[in-house]
Amino acid sequence: QVQLVESGGGLVQAGGSLRLSCAASGRTFSNYGMGWFRQAPGKERKFVAAIVAAGGSTYYADSAKGRFTVSRDNAKNTVYLQMNGLKPEDTGVYYCAIALRLYGLDRKGLYDYWGQGTQVTVSS
Repeated sequence: QVQLVESGGGLVQAGGSLRLSCAASGRTFSNYGMGWFRQAPGKERKFVAAIVAAGGSTYYADSAKGRFTVSRDNAKNTVYLQMNGLKPEDTGVYYCAIALRLYGLDRKGLYDYWGQGTQVTVSS
């Protein structure tokens, strides 16, 4: 079994920054993709960014490009999402997830394990 624990959410003013962390524990894998998704109230969960553990290839939603940076520390089994220039539309619960497949990392249906989420609220 795999456990994912997100942290770093909070309340921030528009234009501010937050850094989310996702620590993985339990079963280990030789390689995997880790993604970040956002779910706004009453909306479906949407892809934000993803990174491949080995090699570090990254993928971003158009809304995140140029503002967000996903990175990982394999020694700590932790992935980060640095969010700069936050906007009110970035508000939502942010979930991290692990995908054992390394394709389609923007598709939430292909992820195998999910964290409980951390709330991010951006005020205008």
